[in-house]
Amino acid sequence: MDFATLASQLNAGTILPEGVVIATIMTVIITDLIIGRSRSTKIAPLIAIAGLLGAVAMLITQWDLTNPIGFLGAFNADAMSIVFRGIVALSAAGTILMSIRYVDQSGTPVAEFLAILMTAALGGMLLSGANELVMVFVALETLSISSYLLTGYTKRDPRSNEAALKYLLIGASSSAIFLYGSSLLYGLSGGETQLDKIATQITAAGLGQSIGLVIALVFTIAGVAFKMGAVPFHQWTPDVYEGSPTPVVAFLSVGSKAAGFALAIRLLTGAFPMVIEEWHFVMTALAVLSMVLGNVVALAQTSMKRLLAYSSIGQAGFIMIGLVVGSNAGYSSMMFYLIAYLMMNLGAFTCVILFSLRTGTDQISEYSGLYQKDPLLTLALSVCLLSLGGIPPMVGFFGKLYLFWAGWQAGAYGLVLLGLVTSVISIYYYIRVVKMMVVKEPQEMSDAVLNYPEIDWSVFGMRPLQVGLIISLIATSAFGILSNPLFSLSNVAVEKTPMLQAAAVNSDAKQSKVIKAEAVAPQLVSLVSPKQ
Repeated sequence: MDFATLASQLNAGTILPEGVVIATIMTVIITDLIIGRSRSTKIAPLIAIAGLLGAVAMLITQWDLTNPIGFLGAFNADAMSIVFRGIVALSAAGTILMSIRYVDQSGTPVAEFLAILMTAALGGMLLSGANELVMVFVALETLSISSYLLTGYTKRDPRSNEAALKYLLIGASSSAIFLYGSSLLYGLSGGETQLDKIATQITAAGLGQSIGLVIALVFTIAGVAFKMGAVPFHQWTPDVYEGSPTPVVAFLSVGSKAAGFALAIRLLTGAFPMVIEEWHFVMTALAVLSMVLGNVVALAQTSMKRLLAYSSIGQAGFIMIGLVVGSNAGYSSMMFYLIAYLMMNLGAFTCVILFSLRTGTDQISEYSGLYQKDPLLTLALSVCLLSLGGIPPMVGFFGKLYLFWAGWQAGAYGLVLLGLVTSVISIYYYIRVVKMMVVKEPQEMSDAVLNYPEIDWSVFGMRPLQVGLIISLIATSAFGILSNPLFSLSNVAVEKTPMLQAAAVNSDAKQSKVIKAEAVAPQLVSLVSPKQ
């Protein structure tokens, strides 16, 4: 076999965006070695952001690929993967903007932080397009191990060390569980590793309803749900969010979660079409538990980071509505909401970082009267929180509206009604923060706000924070009013992805049920069966 034939079979151009990220990582590391830490602190972030935006540009050029399959079927650069890879890359770029001042002030090297962050983004991008068990696991571990390192990056902070240890122990357990489920799939399929071939071989062998396949399903869902932060695999989320460096939390809440949802879609629709009713039931149960627990427990939080942690659990429950629906509208609503979540959640974390840098605290009570001292920060945080709550005309409102419409159209009335109720609950704790910042009288200011330092954007690392803050504010507001481009992008991505089209047809053909509500919510028995 000559080189040209091998190159055509590998089709390595499918991972060109990932190649750009790898080149950027190497450039950042070499630059740091050559010019030293003090100078690379200023140059490395620019190189990293340019590389990630270059990767996004390369993704755009792949939109109309005639042959998206690369590496003999191990990687699929279809339209769905392009959207999810773009979300991961943009979340990493946004995280860099908010992390420069934070990491530099903590006394740890910025260039090394950027290299690990981009490695995590690389793992998330590869995971979004992985179509083979070995590649799925390698990409998953690339993302996970980098995330553990980022979580414990501020070595002098005991809370960061504790968060990293908890994340490592729980993450290693979830990886082992996922690997066991993958090995069962490998054995049941007679030695296949590609997801679509696994389903074909299991069906041909007559094992479509075997207990082994059900066990494999449960174990793999457990591993994926850990990445999504879904109940009951959420135990790591509050502690890790509170103890980790705040920029790391921002990336985990968007980039890592998006990669987890991409894996869930590809794995469940590709390898488990034979047990579609079973995984619909399991994912519906996870969605119900996540929406209820995430939004109810958030009511009692006193720390902004823990509040956003439980908020992210509830948001994962909302997004899973699109997954259990299994229709074209369901998948496209997931993509739309994740894009919206990228804007509003990164904006919220940028505000939290800015406030903590100026006051040294993230307690909700300390935000009291902030409008008097920092109107821009108050406006940006208010807009992002109201968008997370689903208040019109922010982009989060249209994201939830699209998700709930897709669920209602499929007949998942119980899930939609529960989503509406828990959304109303979430609005309370979001508006509580906004009220704290805006309504308080001057004499009711917190001590942190009374001693608020003079705003100086010229300090090193503050200008990128300001840019990120303004971009998030404008995007969260503008894409709510002008959301049609995002709607079109999500719909076209689903239409151009054959796997999702086949999954929707398969779901319709089998008349699958979204949930057997007797085991989850007996009062919803008559409401939650989809008309697919």
